[in-house]
Parts: sequence; C-alpha cells; structure tokens
Amino acid sequence: MNPQAKLIFATSLILGTSITISSNHWIMAWAGLEINTLAILPLIAQSHHPRAIEAATKYFLTQAAASTLMLFSSMTNAWYTGQWDIAQLTHPTSCLILTSAIAMKLGLVPFHFWFPEVLQGSPLTTGLLLSTIMKFPPMTLFYMTSHSLNPTLLTCMAVSSAALGGWMGLNQTQIRKILAFSSIAHLGWMTIIIAYNPKLTLLNFYLYILMTAATFLTLNTIKATKLSTLMTTWTKAPSLNAMLLLTLLSLAGLPPLTGFIPKWLIIQELTKQNMAPMATMISLLSLLGLFFYLRLAYCATITLPPHTTNHMKQWHINKPTNTSIAILTTVSTLLLPISPMIATII
Repeated sequence: MNPQAKLIFATSLILGTSITISSNHWIMAWAGLEINTLAILPLIAQSHHPRAIEAATKYFLTQAAASTLMLFSSMTNAWYTGQWDIAQLTHPTSCLILTSAIAMKLGLVPFHFWFPEVLQGSPLTTGLLLSTIMKFPPMTLFYMTSHSLNPTLLTCMAVSSAALGGWMGLNQTQIRKILAFSSIAHLGWMTIIIAYNPKLTLLNFYLYILMTAATFLTLNTIKATKLSTLMTTWTKAPSLNAMLLLTLLSLAGLPPLTGFIPKWLIIQELTKQNMAPMATMISLLSLLGLFFYLRLAYCATITLPPHTTNHMKQWHINKPTNTSIAILTTVSTLLLPISPMIATII
C-alpha cells in the first residue's frame, strides 16, 4: 500500500474517532463511527489474501449492523422523548437496543464471534488498531450512556465475556486469536463496573491499551504470529522476549505489575456495591486467561525448541529496540507503585 493511501486512512481514523468522542448529537457520533469503519477496511484487506478479504467482509457487515442498531436506538429515543442528546437516552427500548449495538461494536458476548476471525485475518499492526483505537469511540458512547443502561444485563454480559474469553483462548495456537479472546475477557471486566463507576472502566481501558500496544508491537518486531514461531524467536531479541514475558503477565493481572491495578480497584468497587459473589466469580474466571498468558510467556522465554537441530535459528536483530516499545513495556509493568495516586483521581 502506498504512503499517500496510508496517510489518508490514518487521517480518516483520527478524524472519525475525534468526531465520535467529541460529539453530543447521535447523528454526529454515528457519522464518526462510519468514517472509522470505512478507513480501517482497506488496512484489514491490504494483503489481498482470501483470509484478509474474508476478515474485511465480516468486519464491514458486523459494524454496519451495529451502526444501524445504534441509529435505530437513537431515533426511537428521539421519537419518544424529542431528545437527540447522547446523555439524554432515557427510553427503556432504546437503552436495550443501544446496549446490543455497543456490545456488537466492541465484541462483547454474545456478539463476539466476528472479533477473533477478523483479528486472525489482519496484519499485526492492523490488529493493534482493531484492539485499541477502534474500541475507543464505542467505549466513549458506553461511558456517556452508562447511567441509562440496565446494570443486571451489563453484569450478565460481563461475566459471560470473562468466561468465554478465558475458555475459548485455552487451546488456541494462533497468537492473534489468543489476543482477541484476551480482549473479550478484558472487556468483561470493563463492562461489569461501568454502571457503578464509569471512570474505573476508562482507567481499565487505558491501561489495557498500553499493555496490548506493547504486546502487539513486540510481536510485530520479532515477526511471531503463532506459538511454534514464538518458540524460536528467543535468539532474535532476547531482551525484548524477556520484556514480552513481563507484559503478558501484566495483561494477566498479576500483582507486582500494572495490570493488577484495574482488577484490584474493580474488585474493591464491586465489594462496596454488595456484589461480592460477582467479584469472586469474575476473579476466578480470570484464572482461565492466566493459563494462556502463562503459556504464551513460557513459549516466548523459557522453552527452547524441542529438537534444536530441526529448527532454523533466527538471526539476532542488531538494530536497537524501538523507543515506543521501550516506553510502552516500561509503563505496562511498573505503574503499580503509583496506584494510590491513580485511586485518588478516580
């Protein structure tokens, strides 16, 4: 793809995201989401591989359906209340339809089927955009309408997402699919708390973006897309693989690392809201995710290939590690000491 086309698509992505997150009117928010969808499609399909074309088609159909539902929800609300303001969503039917639309946009259970397939058919850099920036506009709408949505429905969807994200990732060998199911599980954690403390959802989302960006960029540098290739990349960039281990454990939410902050604060908030059984359930379900993160980390750093003679050794990368990867991995692992400051902001 030529640089001019990439520049146009990147600008459109920034424009679409900016329009949606800064708008108060439903039509403007919808227009921003549509610009985003149309800008990312060529980036998914750029390799011209049948799997990439299939991924782009699936993405287009799902996002078009979600945008239609969102527009229908806002029109129903405007019909009954005369309000086009995003924060003024009050009609129960509109709230229900909007919950479905946002769940479809984000890839929450039961509308998650498209996400692993689309991520698997995309290049790693596009996969990074799909997992982070493309979730930003729907998450903003989720945040703005959180006071109107049904908490029981959100809790059911959240627990289902955490369960399914952990369960489906267990026997995957493709790294992009594992990261897709990891994203679904993380969205479960964000959704369970949004009705009670929306700022906590945003904190979880921002930290998830940092950790996922570090993981995707590292995998893109060492060119690993499945577990078998990940096993042989330790010779390529040993220090980068060691940092990948820490970033993956941070994504799993292990205590000394950054990823523990949102889980800790969410469990604390759920307990305050007399939802200790839900907090226990979602904590236990996160152990499923811990298993596949540990498997990824094990393959990346600890295991040598079973028969070293049969494997081509990868050449060591002489060029220095990208500065953005260095910053992201550091932030993804070392933010826990400042968690009291983060807690006061929330």
